[in-house]
Amino acid sequence: MTRYLIRRILASILVIIGVATLVFFLLRAVPGDPFAAMLAEVDPSVADELRRKFGMDQPVYVQYVLWMARLVQGDLGNSLYGSNVSVSRIIAEAIPRTLSLTFLSALVALAIALPAGILSALRKNTVVDHGFTFFAFLGLSMPDFWVGILLIIVFAVNLQWLPAIGYKPMSDGIWLWLRHLILPAIATGTAFSAIIARMTRSTMLEVLNADYIKVAHAKGLGQRQVVFRHALRNALIPVVTVMGIAFALLMSGTVIVENVFAIKGLGRVLIQGILNRDYPVVQGAILLVSTIFVLTNLLVDLLYTVIDPRIRYE
Repeated sequence: MTRYLIRRILASILVIIGVATLVFFLLRAVPGDPFAAMLAEVDPSVADELRRKFGMDQPVYVQYVLWMARLVQGDLGNSLYGSNVSVSRIIAEAIPRTLSLTFLSALVALAIALPAGILSALRKNTVVDHGFTFFAFLGLSMPDFWVGILLIIVFAVNLQWLPAIGYKPMSDGIWLWLRHLILPAIATGTAFSAIIARMTRSTMLEVLNADYIKVAHAKGLGQRQVVFRHALRNALIPVVTVMGIAFALLMSGTVIVENVFAIKGLGRVLIQGILNRDYPVVQGAILLVSTIFVLTNLLVDLLYTVIDPRIRYE
């Protein structure tokens, strides 16, 4: 297991470096000047001074070497739109909001998907199964931003139960923090719950038809014990794989929802950075998202050994 972890960590570092390199050169391959928006208000000589200050008057390969040297030291640089505002500070303020929304969205997805998938498998080809299938496809067909707008209209505007926009940190109170995230979490988690529910149903049907499940029934074990102790645990491996991918996709999926609910998370930071051509901010945000994506996949692989003790990484 130790050798496997070392290999995976080294491979993950190489992937992250590859993503960082690709993003760095792709941003600079786009035509235009990141200071072009400033030229209308700032004297061209001042803009030239800013280019020299940020090292953007040097060849691209020199900029890359200098950026990587700072990155190894944990320095993501400063925003082009504020020389005293570090990218690390911008991301540190935004990432708790995005992670809070992502985790709650994942909980919403699991709370809907697992019971729906299990019941669909146990009630195959019945009204219950067809009903969950209908709602699963309905959830897949509705865009996140559209669901978010509907939730705002119903629960924030008409019923006035929950706030429509904004974010409150957990330090202000757990309930206040939760109230501001319920609607965006439902909007983001609904579509992913449909994917996980369909996967849960498919794997549960396959496991329920296995011989050892028939033996468990023949031995007189109760339905609940057979389903949750024997069937569900063996059916979870493909589901955990999808959940890991879904969690990583939720990180990127919150970009639109954060804008709908005016949550100043990583998604809004990334969009604003792209619009402003703020290279350091975009590079830092994408680097963080790719790191979370890689670590999530590593965690999923480790969870396999917990779910199924027969799996060993040697």
